[in-house]
Amino acid sequence: MFYEFARACFVTPAMHIKHRIKVFGKENLPHKNGIKGGYIIACNHQEYSDPPLIAAIVKSKFSFMAKSELFKNKFFAWLIRKCGAFPVERGAGDNAAIDKAISDLESGRAFVIFPEGTRSKDGNIARAKSGIAVIAGKANAPVLPICIKYGKKGFRRKAWVTIGKMIPAEEIAIKGDDRGELRRVSNLIMDNIKMLMDDMGEYGEPLPKQYVPKEKKTAEAEEKAEE
Repeated sequence: MFYEFARACFVTPAMHIKHRIKVFGKENLPHKNGIKGGYIIACNHQEYSDPPLIAAIVKSKFSFMAKSELFKNKFFAWLIRKCGAFPVERGAGDNAAIDKAISDLESGRAFVIFPEGTRSKDGNIARAKSGIAVIAGKANAPVLPICIKYGKKGFRRKAWVTIGKMIPAEEIAIKGDDRGELRRVSNLIMDNIKMLMDDMGEYGEPLPKQYVPKEKKTAEAEEKAEE
């Protein structure tokens, strides 16, 4: 009850005051298709306001990881826990956090994750960490790709949000236990997010020249380039 109340009375109004929000792909929103939970939301990460912005658009009860430092203040820790957050030790291979994410998915929550692991400083979408593939594979859960792009900073900053089509669990099932499979699933999810970014190329601030939206590199090409 607290989550729904906070979302409706505080989070959603605050996000619409802070931003001028334009949503694309509304027909793909899970609640419009009778889906309440048990799926993963994978989104690019640009600003601290990304999580509440998603909450203002997607009507599901969320679960998400937050860095452990945010739980030092007792009141703030209580508040974000009520909103679905749980602590994770970044860079420590926190298996307990992964188990918690899977448990929340199985209980019908929507698990929100930013596969890149950190905020982008230049607007480019980085390669995903393996955590998204591990959680999606173990939970056998579908993934909803979302892409956010912001306009110039200032009062009522523009925010464009594109909702992609749900990626079926069968497409991201982990076949085996090798790194190649984890990379395949991670790349598949990030490619879907990149395609949404491509569609928003005309909106917001120009992307850096090194970002080439039309001819995306395949996972194999990226690996060869790194060798």
